[in-house]
Amino acid sequence: MKNRQTGLFLKLATGLIVLAALCLSPRAGKAGEFSGQPLARFSTPWFTGSANCAICHDLLVDEKGNSVSIKSHWRSTMMANAANDPLWQTKVISEIRRNPALKKLIEKKCAACHMPMAELEAERSGGAIAIKPGFADPDNKLHKAAMDGVSCSLCHQIKADNLGRPASFSGQYVIDRKGAKPQRKIYGPHSNPSQQIMRSSVGYTVVQGKQMTDSGLCATCHTLYTPFVDAQGKVAGTFPEQTPYLEWQASVYSRQGAESTCQGCHMPMAQGRVQVAVPSGAPARANFAQHHFVGGNITMLRLMRRNIPALKLTASSADFKATMKRTIKQLQDKTARIKIIKIRRRGARLNVRVEVINLAGHKFPTGIPGRRAWIHFSVRDQTGNILFESGRPLKGDLIAGNDNDENINTYEPHYKVITSPQQVQIYETIMANSDGRVTYTLLRAASFLKDNRLLPQGFNKEKAAADIKVYGRAAADKNFTGQGDIVTYKVKLKKSSTGIIQAELLYSPVSPAFVMDLKKDAADPEVKQFLKYWRETDRSPVQVAVTEGKMP
Repeated sequence: MKNRQTGLFLKLATGLIVLAALCLSPRAGKAGEFSGQPLARFSTPWFTGSANCAICHDLLVDEKGNSVSIKSHWRSTMMANAANDPLWQTKVISEIRRNPALKKLIEKKCAACHMPMAELEAERSGGAIAIKPGFADPDNKLHKAAMDGVSCSLCHQIKADNLGRPASFSGQYVIDRKGAKPQRKIYGPHSNPSQQIMRSSVGYTVVQGKQMTDSGLCATCHTLYTPFVDAQGKVAGTFPEQTPYLEWQASVYSRQGAESTCQGCHMPMAQGRVQVAVPSGAPARANFAQHHFVGGNITMLRLMRRNIPALKLTASSADFKATMKRTIKQLQDKTARIKIIKIRRRGARLNVRVEVINLAGHKFPTGIPGRRAWIHFSVRDQTGNILFESGRPLKGDLIAGNDNDENINTYEPHYKVITSPQQVQIYETIMANSDGRVTYTLLRAASFLKDNRLLPQGFNKEKAAADIKVYGRAAADKNFTGQGDIVTYKVKLKKSSTGIIQAELLYSPVSPAFVMDLKKDAADPEVKQFLKYWRETDRSPVQVAVTEGKMP
């Protein structure tokens, strides 16, 4: 009887697979709205496509009936589109053109976190690890695995072996290299997982893995050291390209429990219990982490949403819209605060002290160099006329007064006091090559000329390790601490002036200089195409926080 029930159940599951395949097919939509390509369907000795997982882990709802669909949430994130990200693809092309002797090193380093399943399968079989030409080509046997990005069966197979240690950083996560399906282990956060359907449908034996809620899991790719070359093209060391995990470790958040982990912020819990798989009859689980993977890269989400068919993306316009909404909410609710802490006026002189506080568990901005946040400060009279303004956003993603926007070989320093509209407080990193000059080529980046990104709570800049320390004028600024930053604005006014003082914190995930530098490689047709996408994309900044005060 038990075998008969199992057979009926598997027939039902097979029927649902066919139905799901139909549902995953592209659909026509309204003008300017796109449904996206089907999710990747493939099976390799170690991995399986996201379409195979979506059959059972879709159509999920929480206790209040809200959708917590893994497929819909994940497919429009930067994680899902790690391989499709056109800026990443363009940057790989640029780095190889500038360092052709290091092509193999660049492609292996980049593929490990952007095309991880293809990279590991190629390594397993002794095949070539290459991106373009290579995994990105539709005729490549690992193309589907590559373009599935950071997918289900990749993350859920990472073992706990070396997490949180330097041996795991820069894409050196560990998966089982010996196990075979269906005994091959795949990890979930819950105890007593259902086994039979996982083994029969996707060929894995699911077990509880507490590493799924460990920040060290995310650190395997989001703590990235890249090699750098000197002026002669010789590898001369490594550079901490992005270090949010190390920044988090140096903050109070690393000591505050599950809600303050990477997953706690970027994969918020559903409301109540969730049946995590349908129609398997899996029990409803508490503490279901929604697969939002919400970050701050709003510009690339906008770009991809505009170009779904051309980029052959799997997410629909509606999916991207939802992820963009979550991204802006994260930026505005959980990232930073700004306030005017003191206003003093003596005749024609107005002094205003503005404080910015970082609420994130790492520096803000964090991640790949090129992201920036800045203070837009203005004083207006009662009729709205501007009397003083610093950091005014211009068309696209430029900032009035920013030296770096006018000349990519220079940059705006950190300020304690601002007295001119030509001075702007910008929180960012500026990379330097081995000769101490500004660079945007990652394989020439040897150090930082400037790193005054807002520090997370509890960060001690005097004791910080070299890889995460403060660089430039902010290092000596006593008002720039793990509690935030205080900037004083000194403005000359007419004695009779009255009005409103406003300060807002704006954010842009990619600086114009970072993209303008790519124009050096515009002879490549793919770079040229990306620059066209970029020009056509809304690159306006996000208002993270705002405050106002009255002029005395």
